[in-house]
Amino acid sequence: MESRDTEAMLDIIRNICLALPEANEHIDGFGHNTFKINGKSFVITGESEEGFSLSFKSDRETQELLLQKEKYFKTPYIGRHGWVSIQNPDREDWDELTYLIQEGYLRAAPKRMVKKWNELNKK
Repeated sequence: MESRDTEAMLDIIRNICLALPEANEHIDGFGHNTFKINGKSFVITGESEEGFSLSFKSDRETQELLLQKEKYFKTPYIGRHGWVSIQNPDREDWDELTYLIQEGYLRAAPKRMVKKWNELNKK
């Protein structure tokens, strides 16, 4: 995968994550872009020989549903905690991924932030 494609995907993820209240970006010791709320990670990105990967915090029920789809897989090392990954997401994946990233944020966020989010996003 070209680094330009990686940068484009990282920009999309950055726009989604940093639009969430009090979210911030951190480069971890492995060089992964990690997005956190209140010190807790909810999205981790990385590169490998297979290309760009996006990992996000999830619950076990959602993880089980996503793992039934061919494109998702259990995140190495932290998958047992509900984390899910996708390799080289396509353009059509972004609506679903935006929702899943927001869900991961709400799992990591303090209760006051979840309450604030729910108030701002009532339908």
